[in-house]
Amino acid sequence: MRVPIFLLAAALHLPLLAAVPAPAIADFFDNPEISGAKLSPSGNYLAVRMGGKGQRDRLAVMTLGSGEFKAISSFTDADIGRFEWVNDERLALTSTDRSVGQGNMHYASGLYAINRDGSHFIQLVSRDGSLGTRTDRLLLPWNTYLLGQKTKQDSDNIYVVHSVDSAGTLDYRELQLLNTMTGRMTPFELPGATSGWLLDHNGEPRLTAITKDDKKTILYRDPALNQRWRPLVTFNPYTGGKGAFTPLTFGPDGTLYVVANAGKDKRAVYTFDLQNGKMADKPLVQLEGYDFHGELIMGKDKLLGIRHLTDSLGTHWLDQDMQALQDHLDQILPNTVNLLTPPARPGSPWLLVEAYSDIFPLRTMLYNSATKQLTAIGASHPQIEPAQMAHRKLVHYAARDGLDIPAWLTLPQGTGKNLPLVMLVHGGPYTRGASWGWDAEAQFLASRGYAVLQPEFRGSTGFGSRHFRAGWKQWGLKMQDDIADGARWAIAQGVADSKRICIAGASYGGYATLMGLVNDADLYKCGVDWIGVTDIKLLYEPGWFTLDDLDQEWKRYGMPALVGDQVKDAEQLKATSPLLQAARIKQPLLLAYGGADQRVPLQHGTRFYQAVKQTNPGVEWIEYEEEGHGWALPKNRIDFWGRVEKFLDKQIGTGQ
Repeated sequence: MRVPIFLLAAALHLPLLAAVPAPAIADFFDNPEISGAKLSPSGNYLAVRMGGKGQRDRLAVMTLGSGEFKAISSFTDADIGRFEWVNDERLALTSTDRSVGQGNMHYASGLYAINRDGSHFIQLVSRDGSLGTRTDRLLLPWNTYLLGQKTKQDSDNIYVVHSVDSAGTLDYRELQLLNTMTGRMTPFELPGATSGWLLDHNGEPRLTAITKDDKKTILYRDPALNQRWRPLVTFNPYTGGKGAFTPLTFGPDGTLYVVANAGKDKRAVYTFDLQNGKMADKPLVQLEGYDFHGELIMGKDKLLGIRHLTDSLGTHWLDQDMQALQDHLDQILPNTVNLLTPPARPGSPWLLVEAYSDIFPLRTMLYNSATKQLTAIGASHPQIEPAQMAHRKLVHYAARDGLDIPAWLTLPQGTGKNLPLVMLVHGGPYTRGASWGWDAEAQFLASRGYAVLQPEFRGSTGFGSRHFRAGWKQWGLKMQDDIADGARWAIAQGVADSKRICIAGASYGGYATLMGLVNDADLYKCGVDWIGVTDIKLLYEPGWFTLDDLDQEWKRYGMPALVGDQVKDAEQLKATSPLLQAARIKQPLLLAYGGADQRVPLQHGTRFYQAVKQTNPGVEWIEYEEEGHGWALPKNRIDFWGRVEKFLDKQIGTGQ
């Protein structure tokens, strides 16, 4: 189990290998072997979710110091889902089934608890509609979930939420205190139809939010008012506004930390004065060139450091001892980003280390601060040979109106000039697309000889309010131009062959693929769209017999402001509908959709396919009946990317 430091360091600094066959598709798209690790509150134990080819994911616990490693929980008909430490002796966990797609998923996640030695296993939440048959208690209903936040971890209790939905809208979330030994539940008093909760450093419910129509109010449970709730701020949850913030965490001294723009372009971390109801004038944490995204790492009695995302994840330590440990670890592992996580209430010298780079999938290790020993636990994709992977970097180019567009460029090994190019467009679209690190899709394409450019077009988050707001109501318009400008930038840089460019993407990325073929027919030779939106009106009105999981409040208040109003922007939505523009697409096209997709229902694909094939003989169609919004099953991921490989090779690769 343990490896000497010098051996591990050598393994992370490999020389280039001689020419070898390209990695198999399964190497990129199989389920990860190690998919989560968490230290116990004291740091004396490590819980690991681990799998393997042909095996169910199971939960194992390692006793640190002795090296004892024991599988404590597994299911014959399911995999381990989420898990968390209740206290130093007990864990809570859910189930999932990674052997079936969404269409064949007949059970909820349930909730269970077990001691770290495998004893005192108990089911707490039903996986179906039944409430159990035990005489001493009933199981909680299936739509009860882990809150996902740490309590004080000094008892057998955790908080769970019970979601109440109707007509596609989340009405509220009940907060409940659950004893993981007895299954007894104590409801928490609601101040209204709550939509979210935040616990303080002692594990007490302290913040909640109530959303009604286009107004979101954040409330504080005030100890000075006998634990009564009082409002702190109200704002539009979709477009923001004066005083808008996102609660981040509470410090050990009760300080509330929030993330906000506060009238500036980039979101930053501020302290919030709970007594006076206002944010500090100056930010505590501000990242140059990026919105703050990350977490504050708290010790038992103080703020230790800040985990943040810029081009990659990193940590700024305020604690000198933690910074010294980070510096030493970075010397040992010079070629990776090394994320060091201490236990919540340290009682041992062990710390969790997660290391990665653009050519290294995530690796999990343990570091002993007393002995300076590094212990390898495992890797998410151990079959990947880093020497066969491609480097990626963050580049910037100017859109035609001057807006700066960040983008991720992954180049196959070799000259990096005059290559076939895949413009890989992220979904969302109002999210950040990527970061520096190992990306299975980009690496697979690069391993087949393609340059890959992943633009953070306007509307993407993480790069400031101006960049985000510039994408409002720009589906098929300026957002589309940003992608095309990236392809032309790659041509001008000598990276891309202007006659061998394909556009590809999923969800919104699939929409952008289709509109790219419409708007820039001279630029893109082919397209790959999977689970892509084909008409914005279909998002608003999927039809009477179509299951749709888009929140009704988002459709009423969010989409009209950010995507387009069905009435006011009717002509624009017609002009930017791939379904209505299908006859203009003449390039070869690969389409793939999930039969059980509730985010972008199947009719987006089938209606578009029926329309486009009338005038385009070069369209290929794939339907994975059991899949939802994305490919959950390795067999379907492997099948899909095998088809993509053949399609690209024929259109812009060596087989053309």
